[in-house]
Amino acid sequence: MATEPESLGRDLEATIAARAELGREYEPALVESFVERLDATIERRISEQVARRSPEPEDPRMPFTIAIVSLGTGIPISAIAAGTEGLPGLLVAWGGIVGVNAVYALSRRRPRQR
Repeated sequence: MATEPESLGRDLEATIAARAELGREYEPALVESFVERLDATIERRISEQVARRSPEPEDPRMPFTIAIVSLGTGIPISAIAAGTEGLPGLLVAWGGIVGVNAVYALSRRRPRQR
């Protein structure tokens, strides 16, 4: 059995030979036919690659770890922000912490299956 590149190469050679035999007026149909076979091959290859990919499982402890790290870093950040800038600094610090957690949570959402 021929490999895929060999098969496509033979198809191209046959298309060129048919064009030489049939003439220029058949060239668009011959090219379209070859391109359709090429497209089908590319689509099949892409489908195979997508099927081989498997999503990496997420560590179930990761959300808990993110929460603990956020709280652990939030305490000294709160002290520094409140000590230097008062309430506005504290709000900005916790806004950043909440923002990081929100981005993480949104990035972990799986697309809905249709």
